[in-house]
Amino acid sequence: MHLLVPTAGVPPFVGPDIDEFFPPAVFFEGTAFEINRIMLIRFAAAIAILLLFWIGTRRMRVVPGRFQSVIEMGLDFVRVNIAEDLLGKKDGRRFLPLIMAIFFTVLVMNFTGVVPLMNIAGTSVIGVPLLLAVVAYVAFIYAGCRKSPANFFRNALFPPGVPWPLYILITPLEFLSTFIVRPFTLTLRLMMNMIVGHLLLVLFFTATQWFFFVVPGFVKAIGAGTLAFGFAFTVFELLIIVLQAYIFALLTTVYIQLALAEEH
Repeated sequence: MHLLVPTAGVPPFVGPDIDEFFPPAVFFEGTAFEINRIMLIRFAAAIAILLLFWIGTRRMRVVPGRFQSVIEMGLDFVRVNIAEDLLGKKDGRRFLPLIMAIFFTVLVMNFTGVVPLMNIAGTSVIGVPLLLAVVAYVAFIYAGCRKSPANFFRNALFPPGVPWPLYILITPLEFLSTFIVRPFTLTLRLMMNMIVGHLLLVLFFTATQWFFFVVPGFVKAIGAGTLAFGFAFTVFELLIIVLQAYIFALLTTVYIQLALAEEH
């Protein structure tokens, strides 16, 4: 994105580009194992998750220290407010490892979008969101089939209480909604939020740099406004980061709850 400036000799403003989500290869270029900058960020996020929980849980104490307390608060939040609240204690604890893994994977992968030197979310390219959506989808199918395979598919495709002639219309729609559209909506909701957040942050801070260091005269003052907007949106993006992790884990749990419902 370019913005031409009428002042002679001033380089044009160059905004964010979608090509930032497709950086050149760093290792193994042209192979099935090609690794680019975003893949390295994902590896770093995965290592951070493992270290976070290993350090936080390796020496559990009855009276926890500060770091252990933070980890336990995060775990309790997912357990109480998502898993057990929707699934009950028995099923909540059964699916808790999955829900916990999804929540913290999305949270940390999202958080790399505001970490200096990384500045892009590991979930802003389709691979990770799609993988997590497939995991949620498989958990949904597994929960329903484990409970009652025949009733699960019958009630998913033929909702009870509907006149039989209407199934000609309803059944294809239920199939598309339940078994096709659902994983794609999970994927796109997460990915698009992270893409938009990254583009806006880059726009604000790139504009700040352009106004401060490129544009001459009193016009530089506009950079203070773009800088303020950049910091304000960074705070807003932190909220979105947590909210998207919560929504993804919550919807995964809701799908499992639907699969385990009595009518199935």
